[in-house]
Amino acid sequence: MTYEPQPNLGSVGPPRLLAGLDAAPRLDRVGHLTQHGSLPHHRPDELVALAENTDLRGRGGAGFPFARKLQAVLRSAAARDGRTAVVVNGSEGEPSCLKDTALLLRVPHLVLDGAMLAADALGAEQVVIGVTRNDVEASVREAIAERGPTGGRLRVGRLPERFVTGEGSAMVRGLSGGPALPSGQRVRTSERGLSGLPTLLSNTETFAQLAVAARLGALEYRAAGLPAEPGTTLLTVGGRTVVETPTGVPLPYVLQLCGSDPGQGVLVGGYHGMWLTPRTARAALVSRQSLASFDAVLGAGAVLPLPEDTCPAGEVARVARWMADESAGQCGPCVRGLPALADVLEAAVGGDRRALEDVEARMRAVKRRGACSHPDGTARFVASALAVFPDEFHDHARGPGCGRRVLGALPLPDDDSPEQLVVDWTLCRGHGLCADVLPDIVVLDRDGYPAQAAMPVPGRLRTKALRAVRRCPALALRIQE
Repeated sequence: MTYEPQPNLGSVGPPRLLAGLDAAPRLDRVGHLTQHGSLPHHRPDELVALAENTDLRGRGGAGFPFARKLQAVLRSAAARDGRTAVVVNGSEGEPSCLKDTALLLRVPHLVLDGAMLAADALGAEQVVIGVTRNDVEASVREAIAERGPTGGRLRVGRLPERFVTGEGSAMVRGLSGGPALPSGQRVRTSERGLSGLPTLLSNTETFAQLAVAARLGALEYRAAGLPAEPGTTLLTVGGRTVVETPTGVPLPYVLQLCGSDPGQGVLVGGYHGMWLTPRTARAALVSRQSLASFDAVLGAGAVLPLPEDTCPAGEVARVARWMADESAGQCGPCVRGLPALADVLEAAVGGDRRALEDVEARMRAVKRRGACSHPDGTARFVASALAVFPDEFHDHARGPGCGRRVLGALPLPDDDSPEQLVVDWTLCRGHGLCADVLPDIVVLDRDGYPAQAAMPVPGRLRTKALRAVRRCPALALRIQE
């Protein structure tokens, strides 16, 4: 069975999307309405105006203006028979991102509210939430059931968990009964999407933000964040901690909140993203404009600092191999180009100088030639790593290498259950030292005790986990397979 990581939560300032989770691990329907109140109704023109006035953009990677998506679906529907659909993209094939998973597990009604708000404005007859995880599917089904008759238009669709499932056309094809693979066709979902209908497709956080904006109104929504990029955003830091922060907050502050620092560099935007040097990471803000000045994008909000004690070249080669294995298998750049790129990277890391010279040629062979963005995104990730870590790659290609092990700091799915940090409740006295040593793993409840009895330990944190075991005054911790 594939292990499904559980996100830790945090916030910079008062949370909006994650509000109420300090008192309950999940907001059911009653808890949701108590926290947020009822959802106001919006006419199509009012919803478009709200999205424009809050500058709401897609939070799945591309950052496309939500108002323009709404208008495009309305135009397509008016030119046809008026029928439309709404799709929530809840697939996170990106191993370093858990923000949408956190929303669907902890505050699913906020996401469903946003989807229904859009569906009512569009007159949509179908509202489908596409997911890939067992626990997320169960959470969404439970939330739909909690809505009773008002949830009649809502359904959840389960798709294969793989990187390319989250691509728009792959999501729509899968939910329509076809293969969950990119179509390779340049047809907008606003024109022909779910079951051939004009479809409003956006990711989980986008719909949750819409529900928050509808309740707050544009003026109050803009009270947080930057004037040009209002509101809050969700980041997944280190592949484990989901943080809600206003835009404009310094990136190093968010890293510090999660017990980290820029280390050797920071990958932003996930495995189709770009690397920041430590210097640029310290100067960056949580902002599209700020990151664009460093030729980077926030993408789906994944932020991955690379610790000092791991090998950058080995980490990048490991991810490149996984990305090659995640190919849709439908075009040459994916089927042959990405594995060839992974081959030369691995050879270079293993001490082959000529292989490093071949990396650039392998990247050129896949750029702008794929049926979807997967080859381009993977090549961009590798090219950025070569630019930020040139000495490390050259040291490996010349033979001696950097002398560090690959600790798996860049998270990848693991089919084997990882080791766990286990709490013996008969001994635990709530000293809290374990959370001081392992803030990325141990979260304390309101009484100061670990919130979970068993917590997975990634390989890169095993040394710290052992230190937590040794430092526990009550000897209440142990590492277990």
